[in-house]
Amino acid sequence: MRLTVFSDYTLRVLMYLALDRTRLATIPEIATAYGISENHLMKVVHQLARAGIVESVRGKGGGIRLARAPEEIRLGEILRASEGDAPIVECLSGDPQACRITSSCRLKGILVNAFEALYDSLDEHTLADLVERPRALRAVLIRS
Repeated sequence: MRLTVFSDYTLRVLMYLALDRTRLATIPEIATAYGISENHLMKVVHQLARAGIVESVRGKGGGIRLARAPEEIRLGEILRASEGDAPIVECLSGDPQACRITSSCRLKGILVNAFEALYDSLDEHTLADLVERPRALRAVLIRS
């Protein structure tokens, strides 16, 4: 399994915001810190704002910040939202014609259990766990 770029960027944005909750950050600032596209980050931030995970302040001096404490943001919750609910394999799409062996295949159940275990494991961790060593992350990401 591989996470989408969208999920990767989602986690990066949240980690950046968790490093300094006292100020507003901007998309260009975060894009520069990671060396990634502002356009991709705009989509990520839009989804995070719609989900109530970040709040956006418009206007001069505006930016984004976490809407909740890092300790309240579970990684499984974030990845479920960013990965969406697309089926992990065709046979889970609901289309009876998607796979010829669906009626006798055990793969579907095994994969569903595996993904549930992955998300359950991720739910044991919060955004705060990702930024336990803020000084080291700030040194790499935030260049004054």
